[in-house]
Amino acid sequence: MPTDADSAAHDDRRQLQRELLRRARAGTARRTAAGPAGPAGDPAAATAPEAGDVPRAGSVPEAGSGPEAGRVPLSRAQRRMWLMERLGGAGDSYHVPFATRLRGPFDVAALATALTSLVARHSILRTRYAEHEGEPYQEVLPTPRTVPVHVVDTDPAQAPALLRRESARPFDLAAADAVRALVLRHGPQDHTLLLTFHHIAMDGASLETVAAELAVLYASATGAATPPALTEAPQYADHARREHDGLPGFETELKHWSDLLADAVPPRLPRRAGDAPQTAVRPAVVHTVPLAPAVPDALRALGAQRHATLFAVTLTAAFAALHRLTGDEDLVIGVAGTHRTGTAMRALVGLCVNTLPVRVDVSGDPTFAELLRRVNEALLEAQRHRHVPFDLVLERLGAGARGADGTALVRVTSDVLGEPTVLRLPGTSAEYVDVPTAGAKFTLSYGLALDDAEQPRALVQYDANTLDDSVAEAAVRDYAALLHAVAADPERALGELPLPGPDLVDARDGSAPQDDSHPAARALRAHPEVVDAEVVRPERGPAVAYAVLRDSVGPSGHELLGLLRRSLAPEAVPAAVTLLDALPRTAAGPLDPARLPGPSAPSGPNVPADPRAAAVTEAFTTVLGTLPTPDDDFFALGGHSLKAVQLAERLRTDLGLPLTGLDVLQARTPRALTALLGERAARQSAAKAASRPAPRSRDVRPGTVLVTGATGGVGAFVVRELAAQGRPVLALARPESAHLIATEGVDVIEGDLSDPDGLRDAVAQADAVVHAACTFTRHDVDLAAMRAMVDAWRRGPFVFVSSVDAYGHPGTDRVAEESAPHEPVSPYGKAKLDCEAMVLHAAGTGGRGGASAVRSPIVWGAHDRLREQLRWGAIGTLYQAARQGRPIELPRPGTGGHAWYGAAWVHAAALARAVAECLDRPVHGVANACSGHVSWRDLAQDLTELLGTEADIRETATVPRDLDHRWHYDSSRLARPLRPRPGEDRRTVLAEMTAAMGPTG
Repeated sequence: MPTDADSAAHDDRRQLQRELLRRARAGTARRTAAGPAGPAGDPAAATAPEAGDVPRAGSVPEAGSGPEAGRVPLSRAQRRMWLMERLGGAGDSYHVPFATRLRGPFDVAALATALTSLVARHSILRTRYAEHEGEPYQEVLPTPRTVPVHVVDTDPAQAPALLRRESARPFDLAAADAVRALVLRHGPQDHTLLLTFHHIAMDGASLETVAAELAVLYASATGAATPPALTEAPQYADHARREHDGLPGFETELKHWSDLLADAVPPRLPRRAGDAPQTAVRPAVVHTVPLAPAVPDALRALGAQRHATLFAVTLTAAFAALHRLTGDEDLVIGVAGTHRTGTAMRALVGLCVNTLPVRVDVSGDPTFAELLRRVNEALLEAQRHRHVPFDLVLERLGAGARGADGTALVRVTSDVLGEPTVLRLPGTSAEYVDVPTAGAKFTLSYGLALDDAEQPRALVQYDANTLDDSVAEAAVRDYAALLHAVAADPERALGELPLPGPDLVDARDGSAPQDDSHPAARALRAHPEVVDAEVVRPERGPAVAYAVLRDSVGPSGHELLGLLRRSLAPEAVPAAVTLLDALPRTAAGPLDPARLPGPSAPSGPNVPADPRAAAVTEAFTTVLGTLPTPDDDFFALGGHSLKAVQLAERLRTDLGLPLTGLDVLQARTPRALTALLGERAARQSAAKAASRPAPRSRDVRPGTVLVTGATGGVGAFVVRELAAQGRPVLALARPESAHLIATEGVDVIEGDLSDPDGLRDAVAQADAVVHAACTFTRHDVDLAAMRAMVDAWRRGPFVFVSSVDAYGHPGTDRVAEESAPHEPVSPYGKAKLDCEAMVLHAAGTGGRGGASAVRSPIVWGAHDRLREQLRWGAIGTLYQAARQGRPIELPRPGTGGHAWYGAAWVHAAALARAVAECLDRPVHGVANACSGHVSWRDLAQDLTELLGTEADIRETATVPRDLDHRWHYDSSRLARPLRPRPGEDRRTVLAEMTAAMGPTG
């Protein structure tokens, strides 16, 4: 019997339907498109067309006028982006490239002014991200004096590669690095502008706001017109604070979501037929099929007849296609929602997207019209609760948020992709330029692409690590056939609609030749690199697989285990895959289990004997708060992404082995994680044995010096100097560049800063250490590397090549050696300070020698790495302007009360001599290493003359951020080795560097 509550809910739902239809017809939620990814990540598909601005009772208040000072908690959407960066493997999946081809008169200086004003208006574009006691936070920094715009002259044919490379460059979120600008100049009135944002600060709706405001600010900067005044901008920090404060109020809606999804399982997508070439980033591939031009209008008409939007109709087609692809009747597809509410928040720049899981029952062979009704109701219900952050729902679900094999619940998404956002600057014509990112955010995404009104397309994007290309091709053809068919006749049952092509027949069954062996053994034997495999089940514990590779170079056991997890049912996956040289067999041929190297029996049910296993168990216990058994599941114990990061960092530090949060999420159990760590330890040992120099007697080669970063701009000069002095050198270099070292008296050992155990081993072999390597952006890696090296340092001197950035912004223009740091100190400078403290504190203890921290400024020398820094480093904007003959604006002496602006510099050869001096005579503290100081005007004149250009050098009363340097550094402690030799003057070294740079340098 219906109740008043039932009637009210029905009326509420009808009212919501009418509101969605009205907004869709009015076109007030215009979409942008850069790809089909959708919910949690795609910047160009941030909200469903009809999902944008539905009113909701009890919603959060409108954005305030300014951010709160100090540390502000991350929003839940930001937190997920931060975690994806920390987990590893995201690549450029969460970069937001925004490119436009501009034809007509274009003023680069005006763009820089407009971009700086934009960053001033929206504090999220100058926000840094850090953590305190394991919890991330955000902090708004002051507005920079100017946002640099790099300009490169290039032919249009070269533009795609340059845009792709620039958009893929990593961001340093700890340094407020959230927006970059690059201009490709094809001709006097033909340019391509690329703005690259990080998704933690940008989504699709924000991109429209940015484009609109930049056009206004650019018009104002050029003075060509009087643009309308911009209203005060809402600030993202206010939104994040409100959301954080409102989290306790989500309990009722969290219960709704957890009840709705309690027994849901991920769609069973077809597994790859063979082993996939695994990469750290999930490679995104897109397939499209053209649709008849009349199809979108027919689908809109179908939706209007049934009180549904075009988005709901295409979502229904996605459910139908997914049902036929998987055979599942209970399906979950993710769609994009938004946290923006009210007119004030429409202009909010920042990440406000939210994933909405839509769960639909497809059973009973319904007609498409009936399925549309089910989908529409489920979508409306999801929209009603869209303000609950999806990661809170996942935390509430716990292990239920993933399938038995660890697969994410939302692995399929659906979207409608409309006209992309274009930056339309006054006086120019604008053309959208697609800059694809390499990573797939979901396993499979369906899309209806409407960016070309005359040629609509059905589209799928998929993760090539997980799905076969043939499956994806058949999936997009099936989706296109469904859209055509339902546009013509929506009353046909799903079973009567066009069937998928033969490519999909039996694809989901993962069929393989049948025999009596274990399915994991059959799958392993089918691998082209495996010659033999068996699976055994011990008396205690789960099944274990053993495999023999065809060659010594092949997949690791963990990689083979990953293959089994992707291709077999969960119950058929063994706990580990152990690689052997040969399987022990009896004389008659069968496997001899007694001779297999089975897992060590623990002394108690939860006490592993292997030291790595013990460390894993201890880490699980510490991070998750419960003592696990070897086969307990990380998610079942309450694990989630942040805990995976914490667990990985703990094990990486304790064991000195490379490990990421993503590794933890994939391995899941202590047993599997221990096996993975064992494989990485064995691989490191083998690599060290292969690359380690021939055994040497200390009587023959005393005083061996370890040099890290031996192929880098500084390290290469240090190696050359030490070899010239006749010192034996052990050069640490990354495997891909170790071959570049071919100097007499230099032994090479392969390794890098992410391998603490390898660093310890290298330090233990040496009688002295020169640490010249640096990641520049991964400060946690730099600190962990220094910690490992200091722990292993037991004799001789230690020289650390540091940076004058450690001084920060001194209050005086003359900086004495060992002056205290003065805020603000950059994250890079703080990391240098922490590394210096470690080595200086340890010096003279436990047999260690003296320590020297040599702080260098800009390093110049004839080396490709140093040339790259000249092009794109601290003074890259100045160099690019000089190379292209553009006007160069420099701060006028006296501006801001400072008589001089310029840079300190050091010749790489002089720096190398100073480092070598410290090996013989440690300074037991900090010493500066400067060859000289050059004013910006003198440097600009040098560069323009050497590059053969005629740039107009102007002095202004403003100080650009990258030219805000006015300090002279005393270098008296190392004055003797720093004394310039012939050819080490500024003009000569700059000539050597610029002469080797190509025309696009």
